[in-house]
Amino acid sequence: MSDLGDWFRSIPLITRYWFAGSIAVPLLGKLGLINPVYLILWPEYFLHKFQIWRPFTSTFYFPVGPGTGFLYMVNLYFLYQYSTRLETGAFDGRPADYMFMLLFNWICIVVSFQCLVFQLLMIPLIMSVLYVWSQLNREMIVSFWFGTRFKACYLPWVILGFNYVIGGSIINELIGNLVGHLYFFLMFKYPMDLGGRSFLSTPEILYRWFPNRRGGVSGFGIPPASARRAADEQAGGGGGGGGRHNWGQGFRLGDQ
Repeated sequence: MSDLGDWFRSIPLITRYWFAGSIAVPLLGKLGLINPVYLILWPEYFLHKFQIWRPFTSTFYFPVGPGTGFLYMVNLYFLYQYSTRLETGAFDGRPADYMFMLLFNWICIVVSFQCLVFQLLMIPLIMSVLYVWSQLNREMIVSFWFGTRFKACYLPWVILGFNYVIGGSIINELIGNLVGHLYFFLMFKYPMDLGGRSFLSTPEILYRWFPNRRGGVSGFGIPPASARRAADEQAGGGGGGGGRHNWGQGFRLGDQ
């Protein structure tokens, strides 16, 4: 039990509570301590009967049974693996920014499910995190079942097909991938690669609740090519580089 406790405490903070909640809430439903009907997201009860806890509990709840147990365990593994990698990799030392990503993805998923009238949010949120990780580490070679190897950027779509085989549906995975892509595009792709404005920023209140830690990664990647060219020209014409802007050092995301 000591080894298990040490392992659990070694999980980064936000992932630790998300992982624990994703075990505790399904267990409460499985044991009958809480009626699962009250844990899933039904828009009618949420919007018209003000049962405001449903979007929250449906993020953690999953009906565990003979037909769903394997799918649950696989996605629980994905949660632990890729949320830990993001929190200790690209978001290392910046828990507020990681929490903001989860909240943004969660809100988008809740809105999507209000329109599509689905009931469980666990898999879409996990897939959205996995998608962001796969894009930040898109050139990394990953291994999947039976020793298959491919670039990380294809992983969300491979898992979508895999979950369709074992679960019979792709809606959860598809929504998760689309939401993850929306966050990645607005936070990274558009402002950094395309030189556009940044549409997303972490609210100050999250920095007060989850203060940055020293020693974490201080930035993402490198500036867009147009900005780099302008900086180089300015440095070349200044006779000593005094006007050059320091964009910071790039890094390989996901390296442990």
